Amino acid sequence: MSDVAVHVARRVLLPMALLLSTMVGLGLLVAKVLARSWPFTVEDAVNRELAGDRTGGWNDVSLVFSTLASTQLIVVVTVLVALVLRLVLHRWREPLFLCAAVSAQALVFLLTTIAIDRKRPAVAHMDVSPPTSSFPSGHTSAAVALYVGIALLLALRAKSTALKVACWSLLLVPIGVALTRMYRGMHHPSDVVASFLNGGTCVAIMARAVLDRSVRWGRERLPTIRRPDGDVAEAPATTG
Repeated sequence: MSDVAVHVARRVLLPMALLLSTMVGLGLLVAKVLARSWPFTVEDAVNRELAGDRTGGWNDVSLVFSTLASTQLIVVVTVLVALVLRLVLHRWREPLFLCAAVSAQALVFLLTTIAIDRKRPAVAHMDVSPPTSSFPSGHTSAAVALYVGIALLLALRAKSTALKVACWSLLLVPIGVALTRMYRGMHHPSDVVASFLNGGTCVAIMARAVLDRSVRWGRERLPTIRRPDGDVAEAPATTG
């Protein structure tokens, strides 16, 4: 097995399989095993309270945050940011990381919703319900992967502490999306909490697999030496 295959299996496939198993396990606990146990028994009350506090102004604010995490905008922003990263940095590592993190969370989200059939909150829904389970929140998961991924890339290049803090302020976007999805009656609190686990873990997995510069995804190029006859050859590898 090649080094690349080993890296992919150890740093991507295995962690992703563990994440998917965890998400499905949590979904079964929330939707089946512990559905009638605290704190899940109070989730409906939380959703009713949020629905009862709806106003025209907050409805508009919630629509903005919900749109920031819509599938179409997530795809567009991911592609645009990846292109900018490629053009500015002149390498593939950062754009690949961002695309991989967003794609990975989407895959885990989709497979989890297939395995878990949880009904959406019993309140008026402000958005059209997609044909997926309420667990987990796809909007929240995508927002975490995209905006936290961007924040990480920016923070790694920031020179000052103040600038790093400004970069991490992008965390407010997925937090706003999570609150919005509950406010608009689309998800239970546990749905959005699980989505932070999904999106955040995908960012961590892909950062470890792609951004870690100690990981070499190809054959390391050895320095060359020129022989007395004029031919060029690779220098022998050294140890120790």
